[in-house]
Amino acid sequence: MASVELRALKKAFGAVEVIHGIDLDIQEGEFVALVGPSGCGKSTLLRIIAGLEDATDGEVLIGGDVVTERSPRERNIAMVFQNYALYPHMTVAQNLAFNLKLSGNSRSEIARKVGEAARLLEISDLLSRRPAQLSGGQRQRVAMGRAIVRDPAVFLFDEPLSNLDAKLRVQMRSEIKSLHHKVRTTSIYVTHDQIEAMTLADRVVVLNKGRVEQQGSPLELYREPANTFVAGFIGSPAMNFLDAIVEGGAAGLVARLGNSLQIAIDATLGVSVGQPIIIGIRPEHLLPHGAGSPVSGVVEMVEPTGAQTHVTFRIGDDRVVAVTEGGQLTAMGGTFNASVAPEVVHVFHKQSGERLKPRVLTNPSD
Repeated sequence: MASVELRALKKAFGAVEVIHGIDLDIQEGEFVALVGPSGCGKSTLLRIIAGLEDATDGEVLIGGDVVTERSPRERNIAMVFQNYALYPHMTVAQNLAFNLKLSGNSRSEIARKVGEAARLLEISDLLSRRPAQLSGGQRQRVAMGRAIVRDPAVFLFDEPLSNLDAKLRVQMRSEIKSLHHKVRTTSIYVTHDQIEAMTLADRVVVLNKGRVEQQGSPLELYREPANTFVAGFIGSPAMNFLDAIVEGGAAGLVARLGNSLQIAIDATLGVSVGQPIIIGIRPEHLLPHGAGSPVSGVVEMVEPTGAQTHVTFRIGDDRVVAVTEGGQLTAMGGTFNASVAPEVVHVFHKQSGERLKPRVLTNPSD
């Protein structure tokens, strides 16, 4: 395994720059997910690391060596694609062995590596089949096996689960995580699915329009998003955003919403009375029987999902989603009553969208 470093990496297609000077350090054995909406540059970035696209400027280092000018074969990486990229006329065993043969491995070495990968991925009984005889999940295992047998320094995954149904995606997600735990190879995983990114990765890098918005552990991004973009992208259902005005209350500062509801906010955020702000509340933090600022509105939609129920209600001109227990009975057209604790309320700057952080008081008189 090896580290991966991106230094001031840029990519332009003609006059259109799609990667804007990205710096990123990935440690040996780390599993990093690149996540963001379509068009954010994540797949282009992965292809540059793989050597399938040339960078317009900047450097790619693998294991401390600059590989920017090297071919994909010279970079000692293995890539798993979303469309499996298997040879349809070959058996599973032949697909697994193909690159090993090109590299001049002996028959005994090829047999050993193919056998080890097949056992690791539990596809030993499929070695004589061709891709057309396999399910989507089996094909993806074979695609991962073809990467494993090469014993690369870095695994690159380009949305490998996007062609699978929902149930199989969850299963394969667990298998990829288990595989990384066993082999500990440095892995870079591209996905537009933030749930995949958060459940798989040690570190998540959120991209937007060719720039890194924020990076950190899944819980760091969930609990301390840098701005409204990250806050709205990480978490499912997405965070609720509400326009508000800062007012002074009997117990401190409050945010007044469009329908005159007031939500307590941290007094050390550095905001002033009369300042417009954006309040962020995660659906799971709107609790029907919790403590904190009361929040209520007319119910517009109720979506039972089994263990949970998603309730959409209106606060002024804003539609708000709350996540309640599956047994919580809520009638459409009725009033949904909940509360939100001040410590889970996020406050964002109205113009920049940056999250406002509590000030650390170093002097009791401050």
